[in-house]
Amino acid sequence: MSAIEDIEDDRGELRKPFLHTGSWYKMQGMGSRQSSITGSAQVLRDGSVSVLLCVLIVALGPIQFGFSCGYSSPTEEDIMSDLGLSLSQFSLFGSLVNVGAMIGAITSGQIAEYIGRKGSLMIAAVPNVIGWLAISFAKDSSFLYMGRLLEGFGVGIISYTVPIYIAEIAPQNMRGTLGSVNQLSVTAGLLLAYFFGLFLSWRILAVFGSLPCLILIPGLFFIPESPRWLAKMGLMEDFEASLQVLRGYDTDISLEVNEIKRSVASTSKRTTISFAELKRKRYWFPLMVGIGLLGLQQLSGINGVLFYSATIFENAGGNRLCCSAASISSKRSEFIRTCNFKSFSFFNATVKDKVKIY
Repeated sequence: MSAIEDIEDDRGELRKPFLHTGSWYKMQGMGSRQSSITGSAQVLRDGSVSVLLCVLIVALGPIQFGFSCGYSSPTEEDIMSDLGLSLSQFSLFGSLVNVGAMIGAITSGQIAEYIGRKGSLMIAAVPNVIGWLAISFAKDSSFLYMGRLLEGFGVGIISYTVPIYIAEIAPQNMRGTLGSVNQLSVTAGLLLAYFFGLFLSWRILAVFGSLPCLILIPGLFFIPESPRWLAKMGLMEDFEASLQVLRGYDTDISLEVNEIKRSVASTSKRTTISFAELKRKRYWFPLMVGIGLLGLQQLSGINGVLFYSATIFENAGGNRLCCSAASISSKRSEFIRTCNFKSFSFFNATVKDKVKIY
């Protein structure tokens, strides 16, 4: 069936774009009930496998996030030498990812609500790839700056969309565990940037950095859209088809379908809160606590440590190779801690709010 046929229904009327509805899994679902199915569809018959595959695909986004944060640490000396940059110019290059991420984060909510979680990730992946290529082929600081801004824009969207998508596709009993994959992937991306920075030139490392999003882009066409977003948009047929793929074709999804419909209906009936109402204690106190926790996390200076860890260790008295190895060791330890901490079963329980204090 051609792409044109995929976006038309039986009456010849236009449907939503292919990326939104995922017409392929609707056809797979119908075929599985009527005839023998393909090997790929057989894999998707197991709901847990289907969800895990979807999570692994979108986890490429946070890996990209971590790689962007870690890229400047092992490449600082070589980039400054090859392009003749001053320390202030390289510092600007390293920090511009935060500027781009701020812009991406501000726009991410509207983008994800308007075109869906998959479409949002597609928009994030494309500038990321372009940004990495701009850095790889840079002849002066202007290309470095442009590439870093594009990277940051994509990272800002990814940091919002991936956790939302994972939470919306995960079964309730796996939501906490699968939700932790986001932070685990960020840590993995940092570790990869530090490790491959030992062996690869900064230009090759930039090309390597584009690989997660290059894989993510085609991968998005083989995973279903978020069922909750489809239900919110009123695409009930696609909503049920998406949920059936995620839970397995032999699974009764009627209870979950009704629960999601009630949740969406309840959300749509809620009245909008104005900024004036935020002054009421019931709103501003939890809001300020949440913003305060995130703000203090950033004010701790963690990004400065991540971006320039090799230089920090070098200034402490080590040689370049030992400092790079120390950076890798620190991220390896963090990766192991993240794996152990996030895998605890109590993360799925009601103590999640208390865990944030840790």
